[in-house]
Amino acid sequence: MDEITPVNSKGDLYKVQIDEQELASRVDPLSFDVLRKSATETAFTGEYTDTEVVGVYKCKACNAELFRSDTKFHSGCGWPSFYAPTADDAVELIEDRSLYPRIRTEVRCSACGSHLGHVFTGEGYAVPTDQRWCINSVALELEAKNQINNR
Repeated sequence: MDEITPVNSKGDLYKVQIDEQELASRVDPLSFDVLRKSATETAFTGEYTDTEVVGVYKCKACNAELFRSDTKFHSGCGWPSFYAPTADDAVELIEDRSLYPRIRTEVRCSACGSHLGHVFTGEGYAVPTDQRWCINSVALELEAKNQINNR
């Protein structure tokens, strides 16, 4: 997989530029590999796969809000699944040909370009968007509702 570049799919610099050494010093090696090298955590091992905590899921690299717990659902795929991001511009979608001939849609944080996971459409889930945003737990930080209320 390619490492994340400092420019988005439109050729513009990401709003948040994160020094690779600084990021590596504050996240675990697996999180770094997912966020910067588009790796994937092993299915059913992630901290947020089955959590029911109410709150906001943020990018582990830059703290941008990405997903809310009220859009999370249990898909059985082994990773946290959401049916929509917090806003259309919270994420960036990139064509992923790394498993060619299968073409997937990669999900990146639109603020810093960190790899988050993939989005799949048309799988028949009973959710409003018929989309499964399959996101690596190690790419996320959950800010629980009680933390939000105490800001």
